[in-house]
Amino acid sequence: MKRRIRILVLSLAALMLVIQLVPYGRHHSNPASRVEPKWDKPATRALARRACFDCHSNETVWPWYSHVAPVSWLVLHDVEDGRHSMNFSEWDKPQDDADHAAKMVNRGKMPLKKYLLLHPDARLSNAERDSLEMEWGRLQLEQSYWSSHAFVERVANAKLRMNLPQTHDVRIVRP
Repeated sequence: MKRRIRILVLSLAALMLVIQLVPYGRHHSNPASRVEPKWDKPATRALARRACFDCHSNETVWPWYSHVAPVSWLVLHDVEDGRHSMNFSEWDKPQDDADHAAKMVNRGKMPLKKYLLLHPDARLSNAERDSLEMEWGRLQLEQSYWSSHAFVERVANAKLRMNLPQTHDVRIVRP
């Protein structure tokens, strides 16, 4: 029995060494940040940075374990997926799945539990979630205003003097 366990442990160790040769998951890049949202206040940006930026920006902090397979494969996949759905560093581009990310934050499902295991400081309180939700609504209006498909918003601003609401003017109504 002890011999089998020893063989199993040595086999697993050999497998871990061999998978380090797989050339996926170790190319970590942080492209240059292009345009960030116009945050309502520095505290909101700091909150988003703490809870969201590692996966949803070009300012990812790559910890040591993100260089060791197979964990590196998971980390790279999560960052690529997060940047694709919403990227705070490329706010000038359409954020196609950003609504889904905002709903996940609102439901307490983001940051992901597997991320929180190693980053407990990213956990959000209900008040922090509410703050991000209010800012998210304001940022959606801002992004639609600046996107190429925002003709109506531009006309409303120019002709009717309609502006984005300030954070203190936004109210969250829950069922």
